Amino acid sequence: MQDELIRTFGNQFEPGLLEEIQQVGKLVEFQPGEMLMDIGNYVRSMPLLLSGAIKILREDEDGDELLLYYLEQGETCSVTMACCLGQTKSEIRAITETPTKLIMVPVQKMEEWMTHYKGWRNYIFESYHGRLNELLTTVDSIAFKNLDQRLVDYLKRKTEVTHDHHIKSTHQEIAHDLHTSRVVVSRLLKKLEKMGKLKLHRNYIQILDL
Repeated sequence: MQDELIRTFGNQFEPGLLEEIQQVGKLVEFQPGEMLMDIGNYVRSMPLLLSGAIKILREDEDGDELLLYYLEQGETCSVTMACCLGQTKSEIRAITETPTKLIMVPVQKMEEWMTHYKGWRNYIFESYHGRLNELLTTVDSIAFKNLDQRLVDYLKRKTEVTHDHHIKSTHQEIAHDLHTSRVVVSRLLKKLEKMGKLKLHRNYIQILDL
């Protein structure tokens, strides 16, 4: 864990902070598609992402989901931080997109490190700022872009976080992430295939030129 911790956060965190994280943090690994946190759960620790990607989802009153943003290496979830500090229930769902490795930090250490380590304070503030910008991007996309463009943006982002041009999500899973229907997603994917942007296979989507 020490080498991965230094490689991921060595430029941001002080040596003393890295040592404390190694002492109190718990290293956990997950396979793609595993749920790390669900809506309504209390959050007892905060994740620091060493490798992999996690998608953060919101759910409406009807149980339909919407993808808010992805977390990647070196990042954490500001919503999780807010729940930890406020001792409130989670309002998001976190699911692994790829094989993922995390360090889970006890909630009580978060406040302590804010006082003692400038690197930690900067990391927390930058995380809030980054997630806020991503949420604004999501809101802008819903408000100002048609579903065709949202689907293209979604597929591009998915290839970025997975480092793979073969997307193995089903049409239904994509529909959930975009808060629409499977029929609509299937129709738009067929349209993109006819345009030469992608190729539909039985169990995956091959991205060609988005």
